[in-house]
Amino acid sequence: MTSTAAPLISTPVTASLLRGALEVEHTEDGVLPHRLPAWARAQCTDGQLLMAESQPSGVRLVLRSRTRTLELDARPTKRVYPGLAHRPEDGIYELFIDGAPYAQGTVTGGNTLTIDMAAGTAELQPGPTGTLRFTELPDGDKDIEIWLPHTETTELMALRTDAPVEPAPYSGRRVWLHHGSSISHGSNATTPSTTWPALAASLAGVELVNLGLGGSALLDPFTARALRDTPADLISVKIGINLVNTDLMRLRAFTPAVHGFLDTIREGHPTTPLLVVSPILCPMHEDTPGPTAMDVNSLAADQVRFQAMGDPAEVAGGKLTLHVIRDELARIVAQRSADDPHLHYLDGRELYDEKDAEEFPLPDALHPDGPTHRLIAERFTELAFAAEGPFTARS
Repeated sequence: MTSTAAPLISTPVTASLLRGALEVEHTEDGVLPHRLPAWARAQCTDGQLLMAESQPSGVRLVLRSRTRTLELDARPTKRVYPGLAHRPEDGIYELFIDGAPYAQGTVTGGNTLTIDMAAGTAELQPGPTGTLRFTELPDGDKDIEIWLPHTETTELMALRTDAPVEPAPYSGRRVWLHHGSSISHGSNATTPSTTWPALAASLAGVELVNLGLGGSALLDPFTARALRDTPADLISVKIGINLVNTDLMRLRAFTPAVHGFLDTIREGHPTTPLLVVSPILCPMHEDTPGPTAMDVNSLAADQVRFQAMGDPAEVAGGKLTLHVIRDELARIVAQRSADDPHLHYLDGRELYDEKDAEEFPLPDALHPDGPTHRLIAERFTELAFAAEGPFTARS
C-alpha cells in the first residue's frame, strides 16, 4: 500500500473514542484502557488479576471519519514463557469498516512480561512504542472500529489520520455485560473479535462489555460492584472454573458468596435479565478438585498443558469440582428465581459437552481453541438470544 500525501492530523485518544472499557487511565505517555475501575484494582493487588483486567478483551477504538490513512502508536505488553521454544505471536488489531472486517495488523516492540509458570514468577522489561498503520481506506464518511488485542495490555499513545475524526454514533443496540474466566476473556481464541463473547455479540446484534478476567472469576465483591455500577440491558455471569483452578474456597463459602455476588448485581440492576452460566465441560475437573497446575513435562514437547492436583476423596470435605458447582448453582438459581423472574440458569455443558470434547478436545486440557470458541458462541446465541431465551428482545 502506498502512503497518502495528505498531512496527518493528531487526535487525542479519549474515553469517548473507546468502547468496552470501564475506565481509561491517563499515563505519562498516553492512555491505558482498564476493564476494572481504579477503586476495584486498589482492593486486590494480585498480579494475575491486574494483568487480566488491563488486557483489553472486547475493547475497541470506535470513530467516524473520511480518513484514508490511520496510524495508531501503542505500547503493548507481550508475554514470554521460559521453557517454550516458540514465542507467543504478536497480538492482532482488527480493523472493521462500517461493521465489516477490513484488515488486520500488529504492533512490534513494547514491554516484555516474562512469566515462569513453573516457578510462579513474573518480570516486566520495558520496551519501545510501535505503530499500527492502515492506508488506502475506502473513500467517504465511514464508521471505523479497531478491536485491540485481547491478551496484550495495550497503552495507546497517539492517533493520526488524514481527515478529522469524531466518536462514532451509538447504534442503539442493547448492551450485554458479561463476566467470566479466561475462557470468556478469550484464551486461545485467534483474534479479539473471535472470542466466544465477541462472536456471540456479533451474532446477536448487541454491544459487548466483556469482563471475562483470565484466572480471576473468583466471586470477588469488587467485581460484583463493578457489574452493579455498569449500565447494561443484559447481564451474564459464568461462574466456576477459576474457583476450582485456584482451590480458593469450599462449598460452605461458595454458596453464600454466590448469593452475595448476585445480591450486589441486583442492587444496580433489579430487573435486568441476569443469566448465571455454569462451567463448560472440563474433563480433568469434573470430579477431581483443584488446584490446577501446569504439567511441567509438557514443556519438553514445547507445549503448555494443565493438570488437576486434587484428590476426589476431598469432595466429601467440601472441596469444589465442576459437578459440585453446577449442582449448587442450579439450586441457588431455582431458589432465587421464585422471587426474581428475570434470573435464569444455563448449564455450561449445553455449550460444550462430552461429545464435543471428543471432536474438539481442549488443547491444553483447560481452554478451548478458535473453532471451539465459535461453537460455544453459536450455542450461546441460540440458547440465550433466540426463541424464548432469557435475552430475547421483548416489546
